[in-house]
Amino acid sequence: MWERSLGILSDMQSVTKPVLTDDDVARIVRDALGAEVVESAEFTDGYFNAAFGVRTADGRSLVVKVAPPAGLKLLRYEVDLMRTEIEFFERAADAGVPVPAVRYADPDAGIIIMDRLGGESFNDAKAKLPTADVLAIRRELGAISAGINRVPGELFGYPRRDGRTRSRSWRESYLDIIDDILADAVEYDRELPLPAAGVRAVVERHGALLDTVTEPRLVHFDLWDGNVFVRDGHVEGIIDGERALYADPLLELVSLSLNGPEDNAAVLDGYVGRSLTAEEATRFCLYRVYLWLILVTEGAVRGYPPEADGLRQWALTRLTEDLASLA
Repeated sequence: MWERSLGILSDMQSVTKPVLTDDDVARIVRDALGAEVVESAEFTDGYFNAAFGVRTADGRSLVVKVAPPAGLKLLRYEVDLMRTEIEFFERAADAGVPVPAVRYADPDAGIIIMDRLGGESFNDAKAKLPTADVLAIRRELGAISAGINRVPGELFGYPRRDGRTRSRSWRESYLDIIDDILADAVEYDRELPLPAAGVRAVVERHGALLDTVTEPRLVHFDLWDGNVFVRDGHVEGIIDGERALYADPLLELVSLSLNGPEDNAAVLDGYVGRSLTAEEATRFCLYRVYLWLILVTEGAVRGYPPEADGLRQWALTRLTEDLASLA
């Protein structure tokens, strides 16, 4: 997710990632595509699914992604994520968004196989690029994100089969989303700046602003720099759409705005070409609260070691600041 972009977590294993051998990966590719794997290596950037880059005997370069095992304890919103990712890639590709082509998908088995992008992650590339090139890529990414957000949905909320958080009202859906993450925080006894009911009350008092959003739009919601691939100075494609939902498009800016002021301004320029209005800025603040709550809580189910507590403390500080601003 966002942890590596923030520089807070290093390489560590999350308990949600299934452990697979090279033979397991080879069998998955053979059964799905009838191809033989000649090279396989696991990616270490993610903290939820297991992902492997493979090369097949017929010359294809692919990514094999495997969801956490069924029955594992996850956060309440982390339901049907592989199914969501498949839907995201299909709808984004139809809208002309640069995403890798999906070659095989089995949401019930929790497996997706897609083309491997040829560039490198923006998170790795940006340190080697001139500042002007980094800002140009951020503007391009802002424009691509706006393209994602033009894809309409029938209902707000996460596109999960049980219908949880789905409704025709953005206020209703967003409050359900906040309720779920607060329930997780309480269940795992995570420190919050206010009691959970108090956090909910701060968000709910701005419900009239949420009611101004009337059209559900597709939102990736995980566009940290590691999920953006660049090549020859441009965005080649975006990956990891499993956390997508239908929402207020401004929700997209949360994961796009975790960098310095100049970088964030470039994203905003590409996204809307202007500054946010006062009402939009308040909605944006409301949506940051959701990200901070996730980051405060998710370590409890990931099994992060004690040295990763800096992430929780960092997010807790941001959460405290934004709740004070909203209150």
